Amino acid sequence: MPKDSSPNPSIDNGLHDHPPGAGHIKTKDTVAPGGELHQTIAHNGDHSDGVAHLTDNFGHRISDNENSLKAGKRGPTLLEDFILREKIFHFDHERIPERIVHARGSGAHGVFECTKAIPELTKASIFQKVGTTCPVFTRLSTVTGGAGSVDTPRDVRGFAVKFYTDSGNWDLVGNDIPVFFIQDAIKFPDLVHSVKMEADRGYPQAATAHDTFWDFVSLMPESLHTVMWAMSDRGIPRSLRMIEGFGVHTFRLVNEKGEGKFVKFHWKPVLGIESTTWDEAVKIAGNNPDFHRQDLFEAISQGNFPAWDLGIQVFDEAWAAKQPYDVLDATKLIPEEDIPVEIIGRMTLNRNVDNFFAETEQVAFMPTNIIPGIDFSNDPLLQGRLFSYLDTQKSRLGTTNFHQIPINAPKCPFSNFQRDGMMQTLVPVGRANYEPNSLAEAGETGGPRACPTTGFKTFEENAEDNDPTRKVRVRSETFADHYSQPRMYYRSLTESEQAHTASAIVFELSKVQIPHVRERVVAQLRNVDESLAKRVAIGLAIELPAKAKAAKEPIDLKISDALSIQKQAKNTLKGRQIGILFAEGSDLAEIKKFKDLIEGKGGTAVLVAPKVGGIPVKGGTLEADGLLAGSPSVLFDGIISILMPDQAKKLSHDSAAVQWFMDAYAHCKTIAHCKGTQIILDRAGVEKDDGVVPLDEFEKVGVKRHWAREPKVRDLA
Repeated sequence: MPKDSSPNPSIDNGLHDHPPGAGHIKTKDTVAPGGELHQTIAHNGDHSDGVAHLTDNFGHRISDNENSLKAGKRGPTLLEDFILREKIFHFDHERIPERIVHARGSGAHGVFECTKAIPELTKASIFQKVGTTCPVFTRLSTVTGGAGSVDTPRDVRGFAVKFYTDSGNWDLVGNDIPVFFIQDAIKFPDLVHSVKMEADRGYPQAATAHDTFWDFVSLMPESLHTVMWAMSDRGIPRSLRMIEGFGVHTFRLVNEKGEGKFVKFHWKPVLGIESTTWDEAVKIAGNNPDFHRQDLFEAISQGNFPAWDLGIQVFDEAWAAKQPYDVLDATKLIPEEDIPVEIIGRMTLNRNVDNFFAETEQVAFMPTNIIPGIDFSNDPLLQGRLFSYLDTQKSRLGTTNFHQIPINAPKCPFSNFQRDGMMQTLVPVGRANYEPNSLAEAGETGGPRACPTTGFKTFEENAEDNDPTRKVRVRSETFADHYSQPRMYYRSLTESEQAHTASAIVFELSKVQIPHVRERVVAQLRNVDESLAKRVAIGLAIELPAKAKAAKEPIDLKISDALSIQKQAKNTLKGRQIGILFAEGSDLAEIKKFKDLIEGKGGTAVLVAPKVGGIPVKGGTLEADGLLAGSPSVLFDGIISILMPDQAKKLSHDSAAVQWFMDAYAHCKTIAHCKGTQIILDRAGVEKDDGVVPLDEFEKVGVKRHWAREPKVRDLA
């Protein structure tokens, strides 16, 4: 029997001697067929130590803390799993009222339009005819930081869209990365606890560069694929308008005949994908912690409406069964080279919120909000989310009636027999609050009824290895390959992107103070790519550890160019911000020429000067949009300098001016300059290359990054 530390358990149920997390006992590490690590008390271990045994909140010992209870190894998660429900339930209520994850977000209204009808695939009303539209509300967010953190940390970004369709609300709740850290929802509280501020010290905020996160990662190889994405330039986007979005999970499309196919959802930014460098991200955070929020708000205010194309990858069970990975595994993606993304619609964000709290803060997204024609798969991570979100919203918003808050309410009729509750704002009439009833026969209102014809029907016929005769806590062996896709991702990047990724891992692990955690991560990386592991080991000045044992040996998958930001880069001025530096005596006509060029191509020209207000220039006076000392070049996609020699000489002694050019050069941006600026360039150590050009070459060169410059300006892993 377990040891009982209570003086007299029959009369004392106090918690004065109950130290959570204080248990410590020798454990046995085993890797299951699904590839997940189990740290358990050995069969012949000490079972008398009650504190050392993992239990639920009511003292029931837990046999498996890695897998939720499913009907068959690839079947749906069972509601009777009280361990999963308690764990998620407690996690959902850990913070009030701020979101536990995705607390810092920005939102906007918009419209979605179907650009390609797909009635053969789905009966969803929004996709039946080209030109069909519906309103949307989109919230873009960081994941780890609190509501008061900054916009530009290295992090995953949330990408949640609420479609207000004529069939009800459809919430596509995803991220800007197509994969996730874990395979089973039961591990979500562990993941977030590890990534959040460390429990004993309350820091670091909005950062993964600390012990507990990397300790978790080093023991959960399934997380490595998402880690690779986060450590790449995808983790530090230039703008929320320039991120991709993904539904992450495998869903289903169901047509009018009841035929179903698997589907993955993608959002493709019309402006293309752009990132910052790490140095830029840090400096932007110091200069403007609201950089992404302001960028989105101002773009919409100015009529430069950001837009994304909605794409789908569609496939059936037969195709899925032939792949070297399991499509129900949220840590895996389907390469676009295998199934190209088919564009079926466009979302345009065209209106800022009227009140941030009422809309952006109170909006409640739930993956359970789907419409006829769209359905779930047995993805165990998705299955857990289907339970969790409703409870989360009730906790945050304080009432089961959160659906009546305007931002959450559907824009189509809704009616049911659910009544009362805190903050009830509707006023039901009549006595009918139940069904069946026969009140209509007495001339009273009988209320709504179910409709087998148009109501939502769950897709029944699938081949996802359901087995209602077995209740099991296992993970399918098809989930066991944790390294092949991270290897594909890393090898699909350009040399520059690989260097950025390796450097990011070195930086993060340099903040980890437990040596064996650093070594264990590098041991895992050897399964991804040997050269990556060596670069990280050298960057940390540690010996290359032995390769970690893989649950399933990785294979070499085809390179996918769609995974690289640089391979997809658009050299365009549209949506970009260009800083134009001027001072007294600068040529107004020349400034106006470049301003008109930039704005004529859909960009934004920001005039920067040593002073604001009316500055005398050749041809008149000109007001600056920003002070040089308060408008660093990290805020711009490229810079232009139009200075008279005497002013350039004066500015060459101004550290803000020298830093303006130094940063733009270090961040591999285009620098177009007049002859007079050369004195500042020399002081800043700027050397001529393909991106440092005379003014008249600016339009030809554009604002693409000049990555060939990078080895000259920084050491990378």
